[in-house]
Amino acid sequence: MSAEIKTLQPQAVWNYFYDLTQIPRPTGHMKEVTRYLLDFAKIHGLDAQQDEVGNVLIHKPATPGLASRRTVVLQSHLDMVPQKNTAISHDFLKDPIDAYVDGEWVKARDTTLGADNGIGVALAMAVLSDKHLKHGPIEALFTVDEEVGMDGAFGLKSDFLKGRILLNCDSEEEGELFAGCAGGADLNITFKYKKGAPLIEGDVAVKVTLTGLKGGHSGVDIHLGRANANKLMFRFLKDVIRNFGARLAFIEGGSMRNAIPREAVAVITLPNDNVEALWELVADYQEIFRTEHADIETNINFSAEPTEPPMTLLPEEIQDDLINAIEGCQNGVISMLHDFPDTVESSSNLAIVKSSKGLIEVKILARSSSESRKEALCSSLESVFSMAGAKVEYGGAYGGWQPDINSPILKLMQETYEKLYHKKPSVKVIHAGLECGIIQGVFPDMDMISFGPDLKYPHSPDEAVHIGSVQKVWDFLVATLAAI
Repeated sequence: MSAEIKTLQPQAVWNYFYDLTQIPRPTGHMKEVTRYLLDFAKIHGLDAQQDEVGNVLIHKPATPGLASRRTVVLQSHLDMVPQKNTAISHDFLKDPIDAYVDGEWVKARDTTLGADNGIGVALAMAVLSDKHLKHGPIEALFTVDEEVGMDGAFGLKSDFLKGRILLNCDSEEEGELFAGCAGGADLNITFKYKKGAPLIEGDVAVKVTLTGLKGGHSGVDIHLGRANANKLMFRFLKDVIRNFGARLAFIEGGSMRNAIPREAVAVITLPNDNVEALWELVADYQEIFRTEHADIETNINFSAEPTEPPMTLLPEEIQDDLINAIEGCQNGVISMLHDFPDTVESSSNLAIVKSSKGLIEVKILARSSSESRKEALCSSLESVFSMAGAKVEYGGAYGGWQPDINSPILKLMQETYEKLYHKKPSVKVIHAGLECGIIQGVFPDMDMISFGPDLKYPHSPDEAVHIGSVQKVWDFLVATLAAI
């Protein structure tokens, strides 16, 4: 399959992208991919440097005669979200991504593809290696650990970049120019207890599993109404505990703060006399979930099976407080932007719920392009869990990127796109958290635009990138660099 991908056009972009699929690069594991970029710079005789947090900056001189032009920063992030289907054994720290061509799309077998943001990295590398392009001085900035905490962007120092025009290649709809993005904040919530409750004599243990949800990017896909595995599971748990004498022993749902949770598993105990009724209840809930999400989710699977008795149960008060808090937690779209139709302003993603000995962890990512509404949403979520007795801490907060409708680079790119494709590009604000907001905080005078090819379902194993749109974005990028 590698040979097929490497024949796609533009060939240099797809060759570099394929190389990236062969390098394990989940967030927090950047050494191999940064070494690959530094070696790339040496091979092509380009100056490169790496900062304290691991970001790589590669410099390319201007085309002869164009050294007086303004320096352009091409910016993309190196890490990818490691999501896979349960049925496969894939080690994201060791195994390459199994990418393949499916008609007009490039996909991966049962894992995330890493086109977010591998395609952006590959586009920049293709520019750096091409000796025939027309452009002024270029700085290619490759940031690390964007997907969890945006550590690379937060670690940037004000003297690291000379350029004051930045082209971020991390958007996911060709023909659209993004001039702003939402900010976000993590809520890290913990329920602690000293000792688990003993099993109830005569009760049996059952493992309940929810799989098959689409999941996706908690910013880009949040408006699509996809089911949240944690919300569905706790809806069921409240019913079975209230009406069937069940108790909760273990819960785990979701794995990434910025991915809509696709799967959840719980271990419960209940009186043996109620087991037959439980099978019927699980089947009923599967039908309810499928019916309620029939136009969106096509493969919901909700099942139960006997399992080994757990060592202990969650204390009943902790169990009830957790369930009530999750049930009351706002999730999904909270408000919409008035100035940009069909664009989400604020949202909440109940991303992770996980129990371990003496501890239950809940992680929520709140987003908003309004700082005041982000604060209000976080306060509301904090209140729900605080009333349930949990400890709520904030982390990973970042500001939004405020749009500038008078941006010179926006005007130039609009004109360039229209000359190329004889239609105007859309100008939008994206609900996902781009690094532009953080970079703007370090470089307040940076003129920025974000763009990219068509990506479907990032942060999920259904992730795919449209082949033809990559060619269009490449042509647009080349024309833009020539025009600046």
